Amino acid sequence: MKKQTLLFIQALLNSYSIVFFSQHNVLAVLLLVTSFFNPIAGAAGLFAVCGSLVLLKLSGYRHDTTQSGLYSFNSILIGLGFGSFFHFNMAFCVWLVMATALTVMLTVILTTTLAKRGLPALSLPFVVVFWLILLAANGYGQMGLVPKESYMLNELSVKESVHPYQLFGTLNAVPLPYYIRLFFRAVSAILFQDSAFAGLVISIGVLIHSRISLSLLVLGFISACLFNSFTHIYPDGLGHYHLGVNFMMTGMALSGFFIVPSLRSYLLAIAFIPLAYLLTGAFTSLLDDWNLPILSLPFCLIVIGVLYFLKLRQHPRALQLTAYQNYSPEANLYQYLNGQERLNHLRYLNLSLPFMGGWSVSQGYDGGITHNAEWAQALDFVIKDEDHRTCKVPGEKPEDFYCYNKPILACADGLVETVVSHVEDNRIGEINTRENWGNTIVIKHADGLYSKVSHLKPNTAKVKPGDLVKRGDILALCGNSGRSPEPHLHFQMQATPYVGSKTISYPFAYFKENVGHAEQFNSFNVPALDSTVHNIATSSALKQAFAFQPGYVARVTAGSNTETWEVFTDTLNQTYLFHHESGDIAYFVSNDTAFYFTAFYGGRSSLLYKFQLAAYKVIFSAESGVKAKDVFPVNITGSKPTVWLYDLVSPFYHFIGRIYQSYTRPLSNGLLVTSFGYKTGFSKNKQFMRADVLVTNNQISEFTIDVNGKQTEAKWEV
Repeated sequence: MKKQTLLFIQALLNSYSIVFFSQHNVLAVLLLVTSFFNPIAGAAGLFAVCGSLVLLKLSGYRHDTTQSGLYSFNSILIGLGFGSFFHFNMAFCVWLVMATALTVMLTVILTTTLAKRGLPALSLPFVVVFWLILLAANGYGQMGLVPKESYMLNELSVKESVHPYQLFGTLNAVPLPYYIRLFFRAVSAILFQDSAFAGLVISIGVLIHSRISLSLLVLGFISACLFNSFTHIYPDGLGHYHLGVNFMMTGMALSGFFIVPSLRSYLLAIAFIPLAYLLTGAFTSLLDDWNLPILSLPFCLIVIGVLYFLKLRQHPRALQLTAYQNYSPEANLYQYLNGQERLNHLRYLNLSLPFMGGWSVSQGYDGGITHNAEWAQALDFVIKDEDHRTCKVPGEKPEDFYCYNKPILACADGLVETVVSHVEDNRIGEINTRENWGNTIVIKHADGLYSKVSHLKPNTAKVKPGDLVKRGDILALCGNSGRSPEPHLHFQMQATPYVGSKTISYPFAYFKENVGHAEQFNSFNVPALDSTVHNIATSSALKQAFAFQPGYVARVTAGSNTETWEVFTDTLNQTYLFHHESGDIAYFVSNDTAFYFTAFYGGRSSLLYKFQLAAYKVIFSAESGVKAKDVFPVNITGSKPTVWLYDLVSPFYHFIGRIYQSYTRPLSNGLLVTSFGYKTGFSKNKQFMRADVLVTNNQISEFTIDVNGKQTEAKWEV
């Protein structure tokens, strides 16, 4: 019973906060309290949303479906509209119940229908239902609804008035500059109020929720006022309801919520101000014959129309749509930037180095010998000894070179496209330009993506065209055929299957690289000239410990808190850990070389949240020098007032970060993964997280984590 009550309260709060595209509880409470500045409207809104949640529950909708408030926030607007437009009487109560039920039905229908095209219903259900109520009330007196003498009935009202039912009305008399007062009145009008004080309270809530959202409200306000001052469309000034709902909210929703915030999204918010004027004027004239206000119709049409237009693009570049909604512009932005920087598995096929052991790069991209023009993005590999020689004395025949006769491997799974294996090896110092590439194997890994290895030893090909190969399969032996004065391996990626195709730049997924005496781990990078590179020697114990397959269930306990995590796969075949008690979700990738989290959705109090901090990226290797490096989203530990300034400039400029590092070392009873988190920026580098994950008997047994001085110790049971 207690759990159901808490879920109901959270759904209620989400219903309020989502009016401003948020799920922030502080903003929700401020909106709820502010709605009661007009007591009748506030009570009607609260009654309507509670009735909606009860109706959805009784109708068989699960709490996880209704929890976000998407199905119930329109009912709040209906209640607020009733309280603002009509006097309270018995008919008020009857028709409010009917309107609430109709709004819930229409919201579910429109939300589900538009979601098939990835579009939101916004406040369209409220607009349609409230029109029906107004038409009926205007046409049939027996409905019993008594209209108020309300400023809201005049959509373009610019005259401020204090109503007897408006609480804190005296605070509206506080002297403020005209445009500041107009801004707060416009914000309050979103809740059907005309109160600078109410707008101030709401603005504080928006500031706590999102600095980007507040900046877009201010940008929309300034742009709309400036446009009107130049065009004089409304000589007496734009009505604060339209200003708040159809101008300011449009920019906030479109440019900060549905689109990842950026300089272009801010410019978009300005660019659509004229369209908002056009639709506001057009629909006001069109609906005037029925004595209907346009309400938030322009806002809905602009946002839905622009989103649909952007979704139809074949090659999205600028104005990236939010892929997964975090209900925070900052979280959407930081997750998008984080994904662009680290989720290379979404952009690249995971390529392994095509050989065993350590090989050196004798010619890299844009090399000065043969890697130029259309063939510039290629790599030549050789094997060197401790004295950096490629052969043993006397070095007069191919067999004297260390790489000769060594196996060459498939860099990834694929289909063998071409095999050339008849070209004889050259004498040392001679080249064969007539058969330039020598013995060659081309493998198709995906449409438009092929790998090519050349200068192989004749008649050593282990595959033929049409064969399927797996990563690490032996293809042939290294030779000295074609344009090759001494044995080496030529490797390149290309977009077409032909021998001699132009090269494309493409990284290897994971490898160790020695440059001089320094050894480092690289991920999704191209080896540097003269560096020695190795594939990662993986630990089967680590790989098995982090092999979370669908159906895997773990019980994790810290003190009196026990959480149940289960692995699921979504419709896009992405795997995630699901926290049964809270509903938190942590997406992850586990491949042959590494485990890493890709996204986390939920609160910051759960053990699952702490575990994804601790094991953000783990390389399946206990070799010394193999240290995983990654980047957290900037808001990984929450949005503190100290980074609020950065939130304001983050759509345009990035200067702080959150760095993650981890390494694994063997213990007498298993393996220990140790990780660190650092805050960077303002010329500082400060540790905020340290964690240890213990692996025993090929599975995780416990983990400890210290975040900003708060330590958690958790036991793991499968």
